[in-house]
Amino acid sequence: MSMGLVVVGAGGRMGRTLVRTIHETPGAALAGAVERPGSPFLGKDAGELAGVGRLGVAVGDDPLSAFARADGVLDFTAPAATVEFSGYAAQARIVHVIGTTGCSAADEARIAAAARHATIVKSGNMSVGVNLLAALVERAARALPAGEFDIEVLEMHHRHKVDAPSGTALLLGEAAARGRDVALADNSVRVRDGHTGARETGSIGFATLRGGSVIGEHSVLFAGTGERIVLSHHAEDRSLFARGAVTAALWARGRKPGLYSMRDVLGL
Repeated sequence: MSMGLVVVGAGGRMGRTLVRTIHETPGAALAGAVERPGSPFLGKDAGELAGVGRLGVAVGDDPLSAFARADGVLDFTAPAATVEFSGYAAQARIVHVIGTTGCSAADEARIAAAARHATIVKSGNMSVGVNLLAALVERAARALPAGEFDIEVLEMHHRHKVDAPSGTALLLGEAAARGRDVALADNSVRVRDGHTGARETGSIGFATLRGGSVIGEHSVLFAGTGERIVLSHHAEDRSLFARGAVTAALWARGRKPGLYSMRDVLGL
């Protein structure tokens, strides 16, 4: 029996990509489509909006009723909305796949609380390639001594992205910190401006670029004396994130409530 999935933010670029991906994936079916109250997409067929033809699923603004009829929800919205949806998913006891980035510590705590009753898969990036990259970054950071190799995370996204560093950059930074057995929060450098002094040994730096229509480019640089190792990922199509999210939902179906990551889904 196919897994019925709800797409929240169904009228946006990522929401439409999710609808198309569900439609194309064996074992998955679109069970609902949700937008904010007052959205111009309300009442429209989600399949037609996504360019796959009429699916008989109208976009609505009542997530609770949509979740009650579904097995899972795919969510690439905004932190405040995601926290709200996690509570609804917990009430409905369904799978909640979260690709939303920019969540605060308080948001993360509320999502973790919801995971006592919902099966939540949350990741700063849903692509298989990025999560493999994170595993490689962790291994490289463990192998290359902090006193000999500096770590820098470089990312670029389109001009409309609102959070920085990106969720993917932070995911990669966390991987590097795990490899070094340190806390990222105590060792990251997010901004450099003015007379900064010499680079602190062991710090993990971040550089953020924004512009154009770039979907996502990430590189982790390990810079030593006379040599530099660069591990990179370039996203060329949003569908790769959607495919990862649907894969995560299918993996999570039937699993006990808890907070999982794409590393769990992929067995990394």
